Amino acid sequence: MATTRPRYRRVMLRAKNQLTLPPEVLAALHVHAGDEVEFTVTADGEVHLRGLAVIPAEQRWFWTDEWQAGEREASEQIAAGEVTTHPDADEMFAALDG
Repeated sequence: MATTRPRYRRVMLRAKNQLTLPPEVLAALHVHAGDEVEFTVTADGEVHLRGLAVIPAEQRWFWTDEWQAGEREASEQIAAGEVTTHPDADEMFAALDG
């Protein structure tokens, strides 16, 4: 497997401790305006940055560990071809009832 060399990018710290993140950093973090980022400072002084997308309160249920485990399981079943298809909703419900 090929390894990717780290890419370095510098930005200037502005007044009020503000930074402008370069587009490739925003893309890597999967963040957009209004999202949050989290800094973690390790014991040896390294700083890690990760993106945090803001999730509307009414959608929080989808991002619980339990729901995400079910999503992963469903994705694995779909990838393995363990699916049943129906031409319409009526036949799907009839199969579920049967």
